[in-house]
Amino acid sequence: MSDRGVRMVMLGRQGAGKGTQCVRLSRHYDVPHISTGDMLRAAVKAGTELGRKAGELMAAGSLVPDDLMIGIVDERLAQPDAVGRGYILDGFPRTVAQAEALAEITASRPLDLVVDLDVPTEVVVERLAARRVCRDCGANYSVDAPPASDWTCDVCGGPVVQREDDTPEAIAKRLAEYEANTAPLVDWYRERGLLETVDGTGPADEVTERLLAVVDARRGG
Repeated sequence: MSDRGVRMVMLGRQGAGKGTQCVRLSRHYDVPHISTGDMLRAAVKAGTELGRKAGELMAAGSLVPDDLMIGIVDERLAQPDAVGRGYILDGFPRTVAQAEALAEITASRPLDLVVDLDVPTEVVVERLAARRVCRDCGANYSVDAPPASDWTCDVCGGPVVQREDDTPEAIAKRLAEYEANTAPLVDWYRERGLLETVDGTGPADEVTERLLAVVDARRGG
């Protein structure tokens, strides 16, 4: 087996636990965890032409269009760490059109697999409704696992609050958008023999073990 890491995409509904599991897998396989938000912030910080354009759009409260997002992904996957070891993509692609573009970007170094982290809608609704985040550093908590002291972040001391998009109405809207736009990716990748569906329910450690087994099988053991 090659000592190369892995090239993979993580799909799943909001609240499925993708972020937690992507961080764990990135440490295990020594590859970068590349999220849409991270890519945008990195491109803006680096001051690339694409980053400047994205920064202007985000500052105006506008969505970043497909062509710009695809360009930023292309730039990020061309960095030495991603070329040499691989990566875990989280939050991209979100549509079949983006998946087609990603297939072109990765034609010379194709994906090993795409994981659909499957958690029932009623479970993710409960998780999202209970989620709380630090307004300053973004650390995650929940009503069941709050910070140690009075909703003050254990990491940076910032205020821990409910995100505006974690209200029941906003959650319902986001899940509906996922089903309309992102869920078709599951069929698209299944047709291409890349999809693995992993049960995302239960303790995080158990989910991690399921994911490692699936990824290792795709990597040849």
